[in-house]
Amino acid sequence: MSKKSNIKCTSKDLEKISRFLSYILRHKPEAIGITLDSNGWVGVDVLIRQAKKHGMQISQDLITEVVRTNDKKRFTLSEDNLKIRAAQGHSTKQVNIAYNEKTPPEYLYHGTATHFLDSIFQQGLIAGERHYVHISIDEKTAVAVGKRHGKPIVLRIKALAMFQQGFKFYLADNGVWLTNNVPSQFLEVI
Repeated sequence: MSKKSNIKCTSKDLEKISRFLSYILRHKPEAIGITLDSNGWVGVDVLIRQAKKHGMQISQDLITEVVRTNDKKRFTLSEDNLKIRAAQGHSTKQVNIAYNEKTPPEYLYHGTATHFLDSIFQQGLIAGERHYVHISIDEKTAVAVGKRHGKPIVLRIKALAMFQQGFKFYLADNGVWLTNNVPSQFLEVI
């Protein structure tokens, strides 16, 4: 916990809060009656108040601790700590973060499960319900992502070649690369 906090909570409690924040800030803010601005921000005080009305007791200290300790760095606090947002992964139509375009490295990686390969090589990587395809800078992270969906497999993306052909890439606050789609000709199994 942060040095200022006297609140005791377990890693299981922090995980529960993190899952709640992911659900609310990425997918269903209306579930607790909040509205995110177009860049995904909501006032921490509003989030705390509305969460309490819906049975979730959180505080500024707990939110700060979840942001600080989340291994995937899913959340960002504003510089003044008055607002919070999910770094990426949105499916809600309330959010349309204006990420800055970046030049990607030569290769990026996407973890998936083997049972998705046929579909991926037919249609490429698509965002589905999310706003962007999420891509990793390293193979290790991609393997971890792939394990969540079944037997993992890693796809190497010829990101720089895509960029040179006009595809746009963005880098989220938490280091996850984003793009609208990845055509199959830029993919290879490694």
